[in-house]
Amino acid sequence: MNPVDAYLPQEKIFTADKKQYSKLNLKERARNMRHEPTPAEAKLWEYLRGNQLGVKFRRRHSIDRYIADFICLSHKLIVELDGAGHLEPSQADYDRGRSALLIELGYRVLRFSNAQALNQTEEVLNTIKASI
Repeated sequence: MNPVDAYLPQEKIFTADKKQYSKLNLKERARNMRHEPTPAEAKLWEYLRGNQLGVKFRRRHSIDRYIADFICLSHKLIVELDGAGHLEPSQADYDRGRSALLIELGYRVLRFSNAQALNQTEEVLNTIKASI
């Protein structure tokens, strides 16, 4: 690290809202979700884990009052996988609002369908790599 950089304020990475973290039981919910991934989440995680893309990803990480599927904190990049339920109008509206809040917090959000993660894995990974 450059000695001058040591005196510059580091960019804050906003994760869980401490007021909501316990109230919404985010830790337990995230843990349960990690233990029961969808087939698409399990497949994509095999490619994201262990710095395979040159950066660290976490899965089921709490941000504000939400739990992101995958996140690279160093690049403020969130990857979300959507199942068929996300096509419902009310869920699509919720997802748009959720993404808007995450973007306000400084994150970039990539959304893919479960089908894309399962059947077009290479294209999904190329899009993620291009965003890093």
